[in-house]
Amino acid sequence: MAVVNVIGGGLAGCEAAYYVANQGIDVKLWEMRPVTNTPVHRTSYLAELVCSNSLKSEQKYTAQGLLKAEMRTLGSLLLKCAEDTRVPAGSALAVDRDLFAKSVTGIIESHPHIEVIRQERTDLFTDEPAIIATGPLTSDRLWFNLRSLTGTENLFFYDAVAPSITVDSLDMSKIFRASRYGKGSDDYLNCPLTKEEYEKFHAALVEADVAEGHSIDRKLFFNDCMPVEVIARRGIDTLRYGPMRPVGLTNPATNSRPYAVVQLRQEDKDGRIYGLVGFQTRIKWGEQDRIFRMIPGLEKAEFVRYGMMHRNSYINSPQLLLPTLQLKSQPHLLFAGQITGVEGYMESAATGIIAGINVVRLVKNLEPVIPSENTMIGALLRFISTADKANFQPINASFGLLPDLIPPIKDRQKRYQGYVERAMLAVREYSELLHL
Repeated sequence: MAVVNVIGGGLAGCEAAYYVANQGIDVKLWEMRPVTNTPVHRTSYLAELVCSNSLKSEQKYTAQGLLKAEMRTLGSLLLKCAEDTRVPAGSALAVDRDLFAKSVTGIIESHPHIEVIRQERTDLFTDEPAIIATGPLTSDRLWFNLRSLTGTENLFFYDAVAPSITVDSLDMSKIFRASRYGKGSDDYLNCPLTKEEYEKFHAALVEADVAEGHSIDRKLFFNDCMPVEVIARRGIDTLRYGPMRPVGLTNPATNSRPYAVVQLRQEDKDGRIYGLVGFQTRIKWGEQDRIFRMIPGLEKAEFVRYGMMHRNSYINSPQLLLPTLQLKSQPHLLFAGQITGVEGYMESAATGIIAGINVVRLVKNLEPVIPSENTMIGALLRFISTADKANFQPINASFGLLPDLIPPIKDRQKRYQGYVERAMLAVREYSELLHL
């Protein structure tokens, strides 16, 4: 019986390994941590979340809600673990980082068909089926070998992580609980700012000393992970229309909408740690202490995790990959996760499931298959394999990726409902095909 090698124990790698192993095929899962670490990982757990603890919306008629529904249909491991370790987050699915990663690690390490090898894998498999899911922090040595294999130059963008603080260090007299537009329960902590407070805070961000210097090349940043200080430098009101937008919130102390607001989201099961929503940053740590304590309620904030900057690498998938996630030049090698150019936890995990499905089919001498482009997963696969090679950028799940409905529906909510119903029918047909 063939052995499938999976390089990378992140979200995509764990989904892939779990699917393959559940088909009775032995898996060698290669994870370099903790022998070789990265600039942002803190633990040796598999599937560690290094940015936000939110897996985004669970609402039925949203792109993220649809993606999760499709993944559950295909037996997602990570969503099962997320349910067991979730923390309050309104209409979003958020988890306790450590409990989530610990849960995934326990299941993977105890699986009878999975061998976890804690070693940096730098060479590639020339004659064995393998999945490369090393994520945005692929080691330099493996990346060099990938570049040699593909004959292409690296593509890269810079990603930023938001800081986290202890709830006990907050001044709750200045903070109110609410979810925007009342969606879900009052799961977010909201720090309201007056016009004067906002303008002082904005000025401090603009003048902040950043770890990478003051020159800014916008092409280095993926829009959804734009550092807060970069957003601030685009104009006085950009934050008020971005992560500090006050719409949908009413401050009970004034019975009015704040001029601006900073939201904090629970990150651990016990509610002791909260993260600043949308505040990814590359500001130097000492400056973070000074500037973020200008936010009302955070004057004495205790930081358990500072924001930081790190390089995210990904391949030119439209040039290199088939929609099945196979490397065009060597079809026994498959790629999954953020290294393919999908952006987001669930997007990465979803490609891991598909890579697992297709490597199993290769082992069984069957043709690889992917979901219809009417599904969110299928639309993501189509995009990363057919986008403009010269200007390929990371992509999140979005209804804009899906083909138009026939006949078209003008009403947005009804259109979204139509997308979801069509996609769920297609993903169920795909799932049934796999069990033939």
